[in-house]
Amino acid sequence: MTAADWIAHLHLTPHPEGGYFRRIYTAPLALHPPDRHGPRPLLTAIHYLLPAGQRSRLHRLKSDELWFFQLGAPLSVHVLDTGGDYRCLRLGSDPAADQQLQGVAHAGCWFGAGVESDDPAAFSLVTCTVAPGFDFADFELADRALLIAQYPRHAALITQLT
Repeated sequence: MTAADWIAHLHLTPHPEGGYFRRIYTAPLALHPPDRHGPRPLLTAIHYLLPAGQRSRLHRLKSDELWFFQLGAPLSVHVLDTGGDYRCLRLGSDPAADQQLQGVAHAGCWFGAGVESDDPAAFSLVTCTVAPGFDFADFELADRALLIAQYPRHAALITQLT
């Protein structure tokens, strides 16, 4: 199946950070985190598809986000932690190529992603869970100039993903 086939089959819609998504689960239990306005579900989950040539723009959440590879091309999730250190989660199904089936972007880290393929028809399909559950009030897209001023040694990555 193509990316367009999966988008239609899974009823995905455009995500503000790039790519396509649909929430597939919201836990019925709620938490009241002290740093949030209002309750959050214990956990939420989405399907997320990123076509080659698009990017998941750098963003951060107030919760941890776990990424689970499902199918398609490998996906690089680029993470800048709160101290400015960089790491790359290489999600895919080939451990010999240093790929993992899952990875985590911790709360407060800046992260974005790109498909590891030169094939314009390639895509990556993942499932993402957020705990405490996702709310757009806890979502922040990166400002390129501010982030480069804060982490100048990562200017090329920041420019690519903003």
